[in-house]
Amino acid sequence: MNFEYPAKAEAFRAELRAFMKEEIPSWWNYILKDDERSFDFTRNFCRKLAARGWLTMGWPEEYGGTKADVWHQNVLREEMWAAGEPRGQQYMNLNFIGPTIMAFGTTAQKERYLKRMVSGDAIWCQGFTESEAGSDLASLQMKAEQTESGFTLNGRKTWVSYATFAEHCILLARTDDDAPKHKGISMFLVDMDTPGIIMTDMPSMAGQTKIQELQFENVEVPNDSLVGPKNQGWNVALASLERERVGLAYSGRNQMQLDHLLHYVKTNNDGTGQPLSNRADVRSKIMRLRATNRALRLFMNKLVSNQAEESEASINSAIYKVLAGDSVTATAELAIELTGQRGLLDTNDPMASIGIDAYNWWVYGIPVQVAAGPSEIQRNIIAQRGLGLPKG
Repeated sequence: MNFEYPAKAEAFRAELRAFMKEEIPSWWNYILKDDERSFDFTRNFCRKLAARGWLTMGWPEEYGGTKADVWHQNVLREEMWAAGEPRGQQYMNLNFIGPTIMAFGTTAQKERYLKRMVSGDAIWCQGFTESEAGSDLASLQMKAEQTESGFTLNGRKTWVSYATFAEHCILLARTDDDAPKHKGISMFLVDMDTPGIIMTDMPSMAGQTKIQELQFENVEVPNDSLVGPKNQGWNVALASLERERVGLAYSGRNQMQLDHLLHYVKTNNDGTGQPLSNRADVRSKIMRLRATNRALRLFMNKLVSNQAEESEASINSAIYKVLAGDSVTATAELAIELTGQRGLLDTNDPMASIGIDAYNWWVYGIPVQVAAGPSEIQRNIIAQRGLGLPKG
């Protein structure tokens, strides 16, 4: 069995890298970077990808996508995440919001929302998490009460990324208080300029200011804001989350960091004056991390190629998410261990370890354990649905 990418896919990788080298500015580092230039850069970058047919690569042609095999799709995802995801907040449109609308939306919803995603103009945010409904998402309390013309939304959503830029929000709300908690939830597509939405910045230990809390006070939305059947939003959400996890090519970013780390140990000495790469423990740790990341990459390929197998989708995406979180965290921790105090300095500090941004690797790695489903919850899914173990 050949696990290597086909020649055409690698040729596309080379073409994509050349394009990105020309288009990505030197100040760009990561999607969470707190820089006022980020929004304009990412939107313009997406428009340039769209012009080349690369933005919605892998989407069905009927929705404006570009026909591409799984290898080309994975190359695009790997290279984007290796470069710190220069598509910015639009990665959500492309990975899971757009496909969710394709799968569950009406003809009118597809017509309204998908075209702007294909052109690189659409900005969305996601309103799932609440202060008392994060890991246990089905416990959400936001209400959507039926009216003659649609629904009235009341409640709060927390840790909402990119809400200040977003034109629309995909969110979950409770539409039946009497039903079991998984059965009374619906999914909505809401315009962010609707009256009654109050936005407040939330602090983040990553130092970025693109996270907000959204308060909905008697927000009136029309009937056609409902995506999927009423009271069946939990199934829509699960399908959306599966697509989100698969679309996050953590192995691409992790491989880039491991390459930097390998160069660092070859060119820096330990306390005895010997190259770090001469130490058996260092070689062993890097070898294990590179092997684990290769397994993560191969597993991602399997997930994308087998997305139609719904019976195994949630288990496999849970395994992928846990493996990704552990790999990213372990790489960051090893970088901090090897660079010592200098690894805690900002990249721009002249005393910082050249080529190693260890502290930010660690800080940005923390959300990987939480975003798209906390790793501990994914372990429960693996244990209960995959291994058939009882709930503890």
